[in-house]
Formats: sequence, C-alpha cells, structure tokens
Amino acid sequence: MAGTFKFELVTPERMALSEDATQVVVPGVEGEFTVLPGHAPVISALRPGVIDVTLPDARKTRIFVKGGFAEVDADHLTVLAERALDVDTMDAGTIAAELATAEADLASASDDAGRLAAASAVERLRGLRR
Repeated sequence: MAGTFKFELVTPERMALSEDATQVVVPGVEGEFTVLPGHAPVISALRPGVIDVTLPDARKTRIFVKGGFAEVDADHLTVLAERALDVDTMDAGTIAAELATAEADLASASDDAGRLAAASAVERLRGLRR
C-alpha cells in the first residue's frame, strides 16, 4: 500500500504486532523519533516508553515497551522489545504490577544505565496511571 511501511513488534515470546503503518513514534534512548515511509536506515536502542502507531485507516495503537531495539529502513520498522503491553488493555492492576517491578529494578540497579532505564520505566508507568 502506498504511503505505508511494514511495522513488526517482536517480544521474546511472540510476534506481538505485524501491520502496515503510516507513522510510528518510537521511544529511542536519545529521544523519541517518528518513522514515516521512506525513512533513512537507523538502528536505535529503546528506553521504556510508549510506541504510538498510526494505521492506514487512521486508527491508533499504543504499546508500552520495556527496552529493546528498533531497526528502520525505507519500507520496514522492526522493534525487538523486552516486554510489550497494549496500553488500551492495561488495567490499574497491570500498571501497578509493572510499576512495582520497575521500582524494584530502580532500587536494585547497580549501574547508571540500569538506573536510567528503570527510572524511565517508573516515569512512563506513572504517566499511564493518570
């Protein structure tokens, strides 16, 4: 389909999503970036955050990811995520459990990279509670 690219979200357990998309906003470690059809090749590490996917029919999907990597080329975006949860199906209990895990990760982090990732997860999950 013209004006789209293939978006695939893969977790260690499964292929979480495989759709044509018109735009995807990705939480890269150096900041969010938007992928559009024809994007230049990029590989980026991800920070915990929400991936916003716009589908060809203008529907939007939001997915919380807990770290991973994104690989982009002109007609394809692949996200390999440690964990992925559909934001629309997350209830207060799921968010609370993920937040407790992230807070425990933050408390036990032994290096700056671990603290940064855990702090980012805590911040994003607290934002989802609102």
